[in-house]
Amino acid sequence: MLKIYPIIAVIGLFLSIVAVLRKSPFFNFAGLLIFIYGLLKSAEYIMPALPAQVILMYMAMCVFSLFIYFSIQEETFKAFLEPMRAVLADDNKKFLRLIIVFAALPLFAGYLTYVKVKPTYNPPVSARIVHPEPPSQMDFKGKTMNVLGLENPLRKDTANFAKYVEEGKKIYYQNCFFCHGDDLDGKGHMADAFNPVPLPFRGTDTIAQLPESFVFWRVSKGWRGLPAGSGPWNSAMPSFEDFLTEEEVWKVIMFIYESTGNKPRSW
Repeated sequence: MLKIYPIIAVIGLFLSIVAVLRKSPFFNFAGLLIFIYGLLKSAEYIMPALPAQVILMYMAMCVFSLFIYFSIQEETFKAFLEPMRAVLADDNKKFLRLIIVFAALPLFAGYLTYVKVKPTYNPPVSARIVHPEPPSQMDFKGKTMNVLGLENPLRKDTANFAKYVEEGKKIYYQNCFFCHGDDLDGKGHMADAFNPVPLPFRGTDTIAQLPESFVFWRVSKGWRGLPAGSGPWNSAMPSFEDFLTEEEVWKVIMFIYESTGNKPRSW
C-alpha cells in the first residue's frame, strides 16, 4: 500500500527549500507546516500512531511559533503578507482569486464538514465479554437458586424427553426466533437491528461451551445483572422470567441443545 504521509512530508520539505531559495517567507511557512504534519503522521509506520488530539495541539504550536518567527522582522513580515495581498488586491490575480473563493475554499469547507459528520467505527474502550461470569446465586420469580451446580431437572425424566423438546420448540418459535433465527444461526428478522447481533447457537463456540445453568441464567435475566464487561448496553436480551415459567425456560434450553446437535457441558 502506498504510504502517503512520507510523500506529503517530502513535498512540504521541497516546497520549503524552494521558498527559501526564492525568498518567499509565506511559502516557507506553508512548506514547513506540511513537512511537520507529514512527519508526525509518518510516525505511525514505525511506532504506534500519535493520537489526533496530540497532532492537533502540536500543529497549533507550530503555527503560532512559525508565525512569530516570520513576523519578528518588519521586512520579513511584509514579504510574508505579500502573496496574500497580491491575491486579494492585484487586478492580474482575479482568476486566481475566483478559484480560491469559489472552488478552493468551498471544497476545503466541504471536506472539513465531511470529516466531522462521516461515521466512525472505533474499537470499544474495553473488550466485551461474550460469556460473562454468572453469579453464584440468582433469583427467579422470588425463588433463590444456586447457579453453580444447577442442573436441568427435566433431563432426568427420560420418558418425556421428546415431549419436552417439542414443547421447547414451540416456546422458541413464539419468543426467540425473531432474533436468534428460525435455523438458530443468529440471523433472525430483527438481528441486524442490534449491536452486538444475537449469538448463533449452531457451531461449537457458544452454547456448546456452556452448562445449562449458565444458559438458564442468561435466558431468565437477559440484560439484567450483567457484570461490567458485558453491561446492559452490550445486550438486547430480554428478561424471559417476565414471560416464561421456570419449566418453560428449561424446555426451550433442551430444544436449543437438541436442535443444534450440541451437548451441555457438565459440572
